[in-house]
Amino acid sequence: MLKLHENSLFAILLRQPWWVSALVAAAVFGLVRIWMFWGYALFAAMPFAAIALYVAYQQLKRPSAKRVAATLERARTLPWDEFCAALEAGFRREGYGVTRMGDEIQLTRNGRVTLVACKRWKAVRTGIEPLREFGAASRERGAHERAYVAAGEVTDTARAFAEKEGIRLVRDEELARLLR
Repeated sequence: MLKLHENSLFAILLRQPWWVSALVAAAVFGLVRIWMFWGYALFAAMPFAAIALYVAYQQLKRPSAKRVAATLERARTLPWDEFCAALEAGFRREGYGVTRMGDEIQLTRNGRVTLVACKRWKAVRTGIEPLREFGAASRERGAHERAYVAAGEVTDTARAFAEKEGIRLVRDEELARLLR
């Protein structure tokens, strides 16, 4: 799979709003057009125009902040079994094989195992302790990747710990997309 360097021009443009890439495309077209035939200018601006279209499409697919908030509020009212079932359905839509293992969900895809902790999703604030416990338990099981579901706020220390330990935090927009 192609992976762009984090600080490459294209990677930076992929993280910006669509109109930034459109402006770059227009600027490249205008500058190249000064010295060369319009066909060459169009060719030079095409990658930036393609990025603008791709980012615009991604932004259109993304749920609004209001929709994310409503989905998370609705999720907090669900009993654990219903929440877990909705989460499992979301992972299945993304192409994972899903197995419920007590308080956790095991995902498999392409021979890789991801362990997902989702028991404490309702917590208003998640600290470092639940992540430590999950990290230790998931290491023992030999999971390739680990994810922790949180519908509430995650403290800065917990976020730093998760990043250091390689635990992906599933929250906000990603969680709302899975629960749609």
